[in-house]
Amino acid sequence: MSVVLHVTGRVLAGPQDVRDELWVVGGRVTYDRPAHAGDVRTVRGWALPGLVDAHCHVGLDAHGAVDAATSEKQAVTDRDAGTLLIRDAGSPADTRWIDDRDDLPRIIRAGRHIARTRRYIRNYAHEIEPADLVAYVGREARRGDGWVKLVGDWLDRGTGDLGACWPRAEAEAAIAEAHRLGARVTAHCFAEDSLRDLVEAGIDCIEHATGLTEDTIPLFAERGVAIVPTLVNIATFPRLADGGEAKFPRWAGHMRRLHERRYDTVRAAYDAGVPVFVGTDAGGSLAHGLVAEEVAELVTAGIPPLDALSATTWGARAWLGRPALEEGAPADLVVYDEDPRADVRMLAAPRRVILAGRVIG
Repeated sequence: MSVVLHVTGRVLAGPQDVRDELWVVGGRVTYDRPAHAGDVRTVRGWALPGLVDAHCHVGLDAHGAVDAATSEKQAVTDRDAGTLLIRDAGSPADTRWIDDRDDLPRIIRAGRHIARTRRYIRNYAHEIEPADLVAYVGREARRGDGWVKLVGDWLDRGTGDLGACWPRAEAEAAIAEAHRLGARVTAHCFAEDSLRDLVEAGIDCIEHATGLTEDTIPLFAERGVAIVPTLVNIATFPRLADGGEAKFPRWAGHMRRLHERRYDTVRAAYDAGVPVFVGTDAGGSLAHGLVAEEVAELVTAGIPPLDALSATTWGARAWLGRPALEEGAPADLVVYDEDPRADVRMLAAPRRVILAGRVIG
């Protein structure tokens, strides 16, 4: 008879749903004690659903696609940090083989980035012109797992500053095509002037969203457009600005201003009712395994700890259409020594990681 896990202590099955125990039978969660448990292994502590990193690039580094061995190391690093569900927000690498591994995080893919020609990081994206946007969005909608990733703005060398990449009409047609194919659309956006057109065109999510203002935040809230702030990435803006100051001073100044108001921007969006989720932007120039740091950054921005936890657990899983710790769900959970609701920094020190019912660490 296979080993049955008994998780006891406190099980945080939902923001207001705290239980004393759960059982893992056949790799799935049950709250009913098995009649014939056989070999039982007990794990004690504070249990949460496996953490979600909703902006993470497995299969990518600063230079483009990486090999399978490197992709595996990235996924293992995230797993060991408690991240058991990833929305891979754009990667040129084929990581479908990870789906066959029950010891690696689940990945929801957005296909490959779609960017304007010479308006993104080299080797990352399909670089195209607006006339081809609908066709490429359709292609990536078919290749992904229900998401498509656009690059909504980037440095425009002609103006020397951030600038929107897509005309409104083309963006609207492309988003409509994705929705027709059953996919949601998200976009990388740092600046202010790309946001209104994309939201009014029907986009579902914005990554980074540093350009949100008092004029656009109500629009996001009204339309229910989510943001994934990636504050651990936004922390790099001053260094990036310093590196580009000599050639692009307008851009550098803009990046510094966006950085300076980052916490106020996120808190204003949260206060207005904009859905906020955790993402680290790992896999480009950032290391993997930073999900706990991002949760702590959301708290620093003024989001209450329970809501910051939800943004990487119950709420994030519901948004992505994946179960948490309900009856019959896959047993993907993380166990801590202390209550992470009291101090979200506890997320950085998982006691046990349980994936598909197996104790990984």
